[in-house]
Amino acid sequence: MLPRSGDVLHVTRAASVQFFRPMLFRVIRVLDWPAYDGWLWLDGYELNATGDAVSRRSIFVQRAGLLRLQAGPEPRPHTVRGARRPAARTPVRVG
Repeated sequence: MLPRSGDVLHVTRAASVQFFRPMLFRVIRVLDWPAYDGWLWLDGYELNATGDAVSRRSIFVQRAGLLRLQAGPEPRPHTVRGARRPAARTPVRVG
Protein backbone atom coordinates (compact mmCIF):
# COMPACT_ATOMS: atom_id res chain seq x y z
CA MET A 1 0.00 0.00 0.00
CA LEU A 2 1.43 3.32 -1.06
CA PRO A 3 -0.13 6.13 0.99
CA ARG A 4 -1.78 9.04 -0.79
CA SER A 5 -2.48 12.60 0.23
CA GLY A 6 -5.34 12.68 2.76
CA ASP A 7 -4.94 9.09 3.97
CA VAL A 8 -5.14 8.60 7.74
CA LEU A 9 -2.70 5.93 8.88
CA HIS A 10 -2.24 4.02 12.12
CA VAL A 11 1.54 4.07 12.60
CA THR A 12 2.84 1.47 15.05
CA ARG A 13 6.04 -0.32 15.93
CA ALA A 14 5.42 -2.52 12.88
CA ALA A 15 6.24 0.52 10.72
CA SER A 16 9.36 1.48 12.72
CA VAL A 17 10.78 0.87 16.18
CA GLN A 18 10.64 4.61 16.85
CA PHE A 19 6.84 4.36 17.21
CA PHE A 20 6.73 2.60 20.57
CA ARG A 21 3.44 4.41 21.15
CA PRO A 22 1.11 4.13 18.14
CA MET A 23 -0.08 7.33 16.50
CA LEU A 24 -2.56 8.52 13.92
CA PHE A 25 -1.00 10.29 10.94
CA ARG A 26 -2.64 12.20 8.07
CA VAL A 27 -0.50 12.13 4.94
CA ILE A 28 0.25 15.33 3.07
CA ARG A 29 2.58 13.67 0.59
CA VAL A 30 5.08 10.90 0.06
CA LEU A 31 8.51 12.52 -0.08
CA ASP A 32 10.98 11.52 -2.80
CA TRP A 33 13.92 11.44 -0.40
CA PRO A 34 16.37 8.52 -0.63
CA ALA A 35 15.27 5.47 1.36
CA TYR A 36 16.01 1.78 1.70
CA ASP A 37 13.94 -0.71 -0.29
CA GLY A 38 10.49 -1.03 1.33
CA TRP A 39 10.90 2.18 3.36
CA LEU A 40 9.58 5.64 2.61
CA TRP A 41 9.44 9.17 3.96
CA LEU A 42 6.02 10.67 4.67
CA ASP A 43 5.18 14.30 5.30
CA GLY A 44 2.00 14.95 7.28
CA TYR A 45 0.29 15.68 10.56
CA GLU A 46 0.19 13.71 13.79
CA LEU A 47 -3.45 13.55 14.91
CA ASN A 48 -4.94 13.42 18.40
CA ALA A 49 -7.75 11.04 19.43
CA THR A 50 -10.42 13.34 17.98
CA GLY A 51 -8.65 13.60 14.60
CA ASP A 52 -7.28 17.13 15.03
CA ALA A 53 -3.75 17.85 13.80
CA VAL A 54 -1.37 18.48 16.69
CA SER A 55 2.01 18.67 14.94
CA ARG A 56 3.49 18.51 11.47
CA ARG A 57 6.07 15.76 11.01
CA SER A 58 8.15 13.94 8.45
CA ILE A 59 8.45 10.26 9.33
CA PHE A 60 10.54 7.36 8.01
CA VAL A 61 8.54 4.12 7.93
CA GLN A 62 8.33 0.64 6.44
CA ARG A 63 5.61 0.54 3.85
CA ALA A 64 4.48 -2.96 4.92
CA GLY A 65 3.92 -1.84 8.53
CA LEU A 66 1.37 0.87 7.74
CA LEU A 67 -2.35 0.43 8.31
CA ARG A 68 -4.75 2.72 6.43
CA LEU A 69 -7.69 3.68 8.64
CA GLN A 70 -9.28 6.15 6.25
CA ALA A 71 -8.58 6.71 2.59
CA GLY A 72 -8.08 10.22 1.32
CA PRO A 73 -10.34 11.70 -1.35
CA GLU A 74 -10.05 10.36 -4.87
CA PRO A 75 -7.65 12.42 -6.96
CA ARG A 76 -9.33 14.77 -9.39
CA PRO A 77 -8.74 14.04 -13.07
CA HIS A 78 -5.92 16.10 -14.51
CA THR A 79 -7.05 18.37 -17.27
CA VAL A 80 -4.67 19.54 -19.95
CA ARG A 81 -5.26 22.93 -21.45
CA GLY A 82 -4.85 23.45 -25.15
CA ALA A 83 -2.39 25.92 -26.58
CA ARG A 84 -3.32 29.49 -25.78
CA ARG A 85 -4.41 31.71 -28.61
CA PRO A 86 -2.52 34.95 -29.00
CA ALA A 87 -4.36 37.98 -27.71
CA ALA A 88 -6.20 40.00 -30.35
CA ARG A 89 -4.45 43.25 -31.13
CA THR A 90 -6.33 46.45 -31.60
CA PRO A 91 -5.04 48.80 -34.25
CA VAL A 92 -3.41 51.94 -32.96
CA ARG A 93 -4.17 55.23 -34.71
CA VAL A 94 -1.38 57.63 -35.14
CA GLY A 95 -2.02 61.34 -35.52
